Amino acid sequence: MKNPDLYSGRALAFLGDAVWSLIVRDYLLEKGESKGNTLQKMSVRYVSAKAQASFYADLHKEGFFTEEEETYYHRGRNGYTGTVPKNTAAGTYRMSTGFEAVLGALYLKNERERISEIWNKIRSRSEE
Repeated sequence: MKNPDLYSGRALAFLGDAVWSLIVRDYLLEKGESKGNTLQKMSVRYVSAKAQASFYADLHKEGFFTEEEETYYHRGRNGYTGTVPKNTAAGTYRMSTGFEAVLGALYLKNERERISEIWNKIRSRSEE
């Protein structure tokens, strides 16, 4: 287990992005999809900045995240560098970066069960 407090918010988000992408890709393959173009289009529902910002906002409203997770969220969100991908509002990008930082911190703390809880909550809502 590594201490996420030793890493910047941007570094946590960098790791969290990879964790989230792997979860989503695994899920899509489990569903039986195998065409690359289709997989890419389907993954956007989960991995785009807009989607991730929405997931965070919904779960935050419910009080789903712990105080510690919210701290990691703020570190990631506040690690904003001023560079935003095309077609993404700065606030949306910052929220998604915060969401990814939470996932990165949980991964470093070896809290895979908590990552699964987040994924299962989001996945079940997305399938409704």
